[in-house]
Amino acid sequence: MVQRKAVVVTHRRIRSSSNVVSEAVDQLQASGFTVNVIDNLEVPSYGSQPRVVDDDTEIVVVLGGDGTMLGAAELVKCTNVPIVGINLGHVGFLAEFESFQMSEAIGKIADRDYSIDARMVAHIDLWLPKSKGPITDWALNDMTLERSDRGKMVELSIRVNDVEMSSFGCDGVIVATPTGSTAYAFSAGGPIVWPDVQALQMVPLAAHALFARPLIIGSSSTFTFDILDESTSDGWICCDGRRQRWVPKGSRVLVRESRDRLRLARLSGTSFTKRLVTKFSLPVIGWRENRHFRGQFGNMSYAQSRRTGGSDPVLGSDNDVVPPQPVGNNDEPDSSSSAPHSMAAYDAPNGDRDA
Repeated sequence: MVQRKAVVVTHRRIRSSSNVVSEAVDQLQASGFTVNVIDNLEVPSYGSQPRVVDDDTEIVVVLGGDGTMLGAAELVKCTNVPIVGINLGHVGFLAEFESFQMSEAIGKIADRDYSIDARMVAHIDLWLPKSKGPITDWALNDMTLERSDRGKMVELSIRVNDVEMSSFGCDGVIVATPTGSTAYAFSAGGPIVWPDVQALQMVPLAAHALFARPLIIGSSSTFTFDILDESTSDGWICCDGRRQRWVPKGSRVLVRESRDRLRLARLSGTSFTKRLVTKFSLPVIGWRENRHFRGQFGNMSYAQSRRTGGSDPVLGSDNDVVPPQPVGNNDEPDSSSSAPHSMAAYDAPNGDRDA
């Protein structure tokens, strides 16, 4: 009988303060896995190759938040081992299940009841002044090139496909993958990019320029950043909020799509749109809908009725919600029209049992 191997990655604080890690290990062992627990992920330096799991590892189970997921991703880099997250952190956008769903998640893992989502990874080359070759690294979420002097700006020249597009002083720039578009790049004003889009986006940070908007390029294109010799500050590079180093003036950073893919195990089949609505608690019901359907459920607004359905909200297919018909008098000229069918494509922002 072939021995099944799993690696559980978590934080030492979680392991010492909660029984959730030991419970997960017990359930995996009861399902026939040999389990290795890693709770001391070290942060490697930029350009170094951290340890990786054995090739015969069946799956890596992460108990923690997105930071732990990014650390665990280093363990499966350049392998075909999938990784799955059970969220014990805050937003947990990379995680597949929440902590109260752990038994269900491990049951699916034991039955191999999951699909593989191959996520795009960014390849980063750092050329130091007068160097003969680049220092390479990668990013699942994002790469940031920032000022090293907090009181000054870093002057950057920006190229796309080796064609110079702009130059400005700024706090820095973010280059994010679609996976990282909901992270730092989103906080800095960048757009959300769906994971199946093969693209890279660049978001400037506090650029001193009239044209400093986010840019999105195709997967076959490249971003190149030169730290100008006249820059008032050196640079600082960081990949996925972990691997980082000082970057002197005159250096060049090139970012492109990597040939590697990171394999995320998907257990629930929940769409990215539903995950987005749930994790960010998006206000999908507007005040105009509430006014159109006021009175249909007594004191309950249409928004509340959509979210509860009279009981517990459940996210189903994209077309399983039928808006109620309006009743009563309304002074607005369009009061006799029903809600557009497109409203049924939205999901309740709370109570997603699959994410």
